[in-house]
Amino acid sequence: MNYWFTADTHFGHANIIKYCNRPFKTEAEMNKSIIHNWNSKVKDDDIIYHLGDFCFGREDYYFDAFFNQLKGKIVFIKGNHDKLAWRNKHKFFSYSDSYREIEINDQIITLCHYAMRVWNKSHRGAWHLYGHSHGTLPDDQNSLSFDVGIDCHNFAPISFEEVKLKMSQKIFKPIDHHGKE
Repeated sequence: MNYWFTADTHFGHANIIKYCNRPFKTEAEMNKSIIHNWNSKVKDDDIIYHLGDFCFGREDYYFDAFFNQLKGKIVFIKGNHDKLAWRNKHKFFSYSDSYREIEINDQIITLCHYAMRVWNKSHRGAWHLYGHSHGTLPDDQNSLSFDVGIDCHNFAPISFEEVKLKMSQKIFKPIDHHGKE
């Protein structure tokens, strides 16, 4: 079993192509490409954390059309465009309303749709992964956080190992009062 992270798939959201300058001609092409990229990496028994903005649409069958094509056990953290996904939250492997703390291989990770400057145990080396900004926030080399949204990662999820490598290249420097202990 492997662990994966992603955010901001925006399945079924045609306007996201223009809003984020995504390299797709149509919504159908975007959806097909993201599903292909996801399934080429994620296996059925893998855990994948989706940090919000899963899909657009009004009817449950629209959610199911995307959800049922995806591999892995999806742990869903609600984003700001998740009315339909939240209504179908019981279909996910697990879910959280906007925030979740996990531990993988002794590494504490805070997951949230939104970027934060500090988070629980950030002064002790806990990581923070987020979405929402679609790659528009500059990466802070002194902060153990970064955007796992698909716009930043070739429209595919990223593995725990990829996140670990990214974090190892940062210069950890606590910015809150706890760093003075």
